[in-house]
Amino acid sequence: MDSGDALPPAWPSYKRLLGYAFRYRTLLLAALVGMVLDAACGASFIKLMEPLINEAFVAKNPDAGIILPLIIVGLFLLRGAATFATDYGMARAGRSVVRDLRQALMAKYLRLRGERFDAEPVQVMVSRLNFDTEQVAQASSDALKVVVTDSLYIIALIAVMLSQSVKVTVTMFVAAPVIALIVSTVGKRYRRLNREIQSGVGTMAHRAEQTLYAQQEVKLYGAQASELKRYGEQADRLLGLNTRVEATRAMSSSTVQLLAAMALAVIVYVASGEAQAGRVNAGQFVSLMTAMMALLPSLKRITTVQSQLSRGVTAAQRIFAVLDLEEEQEGSGHPLIRAKGELRFERVGVRYASQEGDALSEVSFVARPGTVTAIVGRSGSGKTTLVRLIPRFYEPSAGRILLDGQPLENYALADLRRQIAMVGQQVILFDDSVASNIGFGRPEADPAALRKAADIANASEFIDELPNGMQAEIGDKGSRLSGGQRQRLAIARAVLKDAPILILDEATAALDSRSERLVQAALDRLIPDRTTLIIAHRLSTVEHADQVLVLDQGRLVEQGTHTELLSRGGLYAQLHRLQFRDPAASEGQ
Repeated sequence: MDSGDALPPAWPSYKRLLGYAFRYRTLLLAALVGMVLDAACGASFIKLMEPLINEAFVAKNPDAGIILPLIIVGLFLLRGAATFATDYGMARAGRSVVRDLRQALMAKYLRLRGERFDAEPVQVMVSRLNFDTEQVAQASSDALKVVVTDSLYIIALIAVMLSQSVKVTVTMFVAAPVIALIVSTVGKRYRRLNREIQSGVGTMAHRAEQTLYAQQEVKLYGAQASELKRYGEQADRLLGLNTRVEATRAMSSSTVQLLAAMALAVIVYVASGEAQAGRVNAGQFVSLMTAMMALLPSLKRITTVQSQLSRGVTAAQRIFAVLDLEEEQEGSGHPLIRAKGELRFERVGVRYASQEGDALSEVSFVARPGTVTAIVGRSGSGKTTLVRLIPRFYEPSAGRILLDGQPLENYALADLRRQIAMVGQQVILFDDSVASNIGFGRPEADPAALRKAADIANASEFIDELPNGMQAEIGDKGSRLSGGQRQRLAIARAVLKDAPILILDEATAALDSRSERLVQAALDRLIPDRTTLIIAHRLSTVEHADQVLVLDQGRLVEQGTHTELLSRGGLYAQLHRLQFRDPAASEGQ
């Protein structure tokens, strides 16, 4: 999410985060019992200072020298068990919350409308899945453990101090309001800085992935220095923000410690007066001083954990902002087993929020089963937008689209998309085996079905030459295959799906002649008996289409067969002349 998106308030986000943690209340309860025992054991040890000093050292009671050490060992055995319960319970609950949030976030991304993926780079989404959820782990387990454990310990220590001397203990609270004010102010600053840091991490990841993905172009155009500079600027900005966080943390910690030391000095002065008046004995004084010294580390941890807690809350805000986004509309669930494939566009218009004009306007046509509809036009004319409406990756702003006489939104999304196969220039393959890529979405497909799909797609030829055949790993995005091989795998996947509607985005445009012939032959086997829509950049591929739609600036300006459109001498004929430089056009120049 970019930095301009509104985030939900901090406290409701933290309460919502605790709601995720409450699913693991058994673990949290065990951890809470451990925290209470931990604080009680720590306070009991300090309380033992009074009898230890008075009985073992002042009164020189021999029994005290035996009994008290045994009690101390027992206390620390119990405290060790309590610490284990606390650490295990909080860690398991925290990691479980992270797992749940990651799954919820991934599921949400897969349900978001297409516009979201245009507005936010995928790298930022991945950063939120990995980095933000990790920050939440620290807020939901590590930081919470420190806050609760040290708060309980402080309460227990104060109870011990009150039991020894109310006057001395009350003196300590003079510094408490000032410390609380510092913690509150620092917390607000942490949240603001951490929002900027987390946004910057996503931006830096986006820049890095973009540069590394385009490393050949970067080298070819000698842009290493400029790309490194851009990345360095992001890294420097993050360095500055993180330094400011650490400076704030160090300053607040030092200030709190100074205030605590000043309060301690006053307390020592008051305690000395109480001792001289006979209201505090040696054991009580040692117990008081030990309790006050034990308070300082706990106070320091509570103040320094603000940074960690704020990072987690900010990350939770960013995660919940995504989880609250509008999803794709599922549809009304009109039953659809297998469509006949008649597509009807009725005065369809599309307007993107980021653009002023319409991407599509008043587009009407019918694509019937067993026919090929070619879509042509200049770059930016709306061709891709049009075909993205069919699987409802985008929704029309005006008009409606019908499949077999029913509006698309009447069908459940899963049913609708099961009727559609797509093959484009940019083939989407996964870092997995050949078989897994062909059978993507159909894990139940048997080897015979996979082989038949590969045969129809002219892919068996190269698959059999791979070291492990169908089980060969193809690398990230199919990096171990050639362009033609990747295309044929995509066609094999479409063959296996056997959908009644086929969308092709000039699947042969970037191939050499041999690969093009193989891919085109595979497509010729795939097209019959389907409703086929072809986005055509090369007009030679649409000569045999049943109808050609010519788009210009989002409008359907011409419609007809290849021969009809050439005879009209309109935009299609002009585009055809520009591509093929026919003799008449050349002579007229």
